Amino acid sequence: MQSIYNKLAGKSEYSQSDVPDMQGRVAVVTGGTVGIGFEVAKALAFAKARVILLSRGQDNAEEAISNIKASQSASGGLVDVTWVSCDLGSLTQVRKIGDQLRKQEERLDLLFCIAGVGVNKYDVSSDGIDRHFAVNHLGHFLLTNRLLPLMRHTSTLPGAPAPRVICMSSSLHTSAPSSVRFESVDEINTDLGSMQLYARSKLANILYVKYGLIERVLDPANDRILALATHPGAVHTGQQDQFKEAYGEVPGTIMKHVVTPFMRSPDQGSLSALWAATCPEVEEHSPKWNGRYITDPGEASKESDMARDPELGANLWRLSEQIVKEKLGEDSLLPWDQSKP
Repeated sequence: MQSIYNKLAGKSEYSQSDVPDMQGRVAVVTGGTVGIGFEVAKALAFAKARVILLSRGQDNAEEAISNIKASQSASGGLVDVTWVSCDLGSLTQVRKIGDQLRKQEERLDLLFCIAGVGVNKYDVSSDGIDRHFAVNHLGHFLLTNRLLPLMRHTSTLPGAPAPRVICMSSSLHTSAPSSVRFESVDEINTDLGSMQLYARSKLANILYVKYGLIERVLDPANDRILALATHPGAVHTGQQDQFKEAYGEVPGTIMKHVVTPFMRSPDQGSLSALWAATCPEVEEHSPKWNGRYITDPGEASKESDMARDPELGANLWRLSEQIVKEKLGEDSLLPWDQSKP
């Protein structure tokens, strides 16, 4: 029983203090103002990286930056953290902000795709797409497309470690219904229920890394860029408040109080992503780690059968490109092999 609790609670020898010196490196963290994203951003800032937070809420952003600066100043250090307003559910905003960052930044070493809708009721984005799919996958799909040229440039800089894309998935991807095929917008906009909508979007995260970035985009002969999917563990964040919206006030409140005592803290939940993004071993042994699904620091786990289905991966890629082009125009995606920022 104790071993099970330790696993849930994230008892790991690895900690945020193990993040190596990131002086001179730049990281973009979506959803970086709350929960796991905040903990990732804080650890990177403490390691001297320049951190750019992407999120919707200005109040959360100001509080997050203030907390990071206050924590670090207590130990006599300075941090470089900025915030850019961006709704990952709006393709128009994502393209605008992605282009802005690509043109204004001199380098980009790390892209953390963390922003997400939790287990919540069905709703649609401003583009008319299931909001789970739109925020958790599609916005990050487009953001990566706009930022990859800058990451390719970074990979050529003298002494620069290989840039990395980290997509936060979840073990709940295993709950995606077998009916999921990623074949049409009508399918995506079918209300499967709160848990299944979330699970489908988390399945998309793994497929995107495995059969999108690794198999279609990143050429190992020419691209020194790594991509990994991660699972944070069962983490107590503000997402549990969405249970009430998903299941009703009383059932949602009961569910929240039942599950949260067994959950990891956000700082523990940040460790798999931080390890995947910063541990030198990932680059030193990239054939072993690149494209893998990291469930704890130094641990890669087997995904579900659906997450290892190349046909589903191909369907997801085609549908993602189709939706972006339908909403923003045929020229809305940069060439995936573009190297000039």
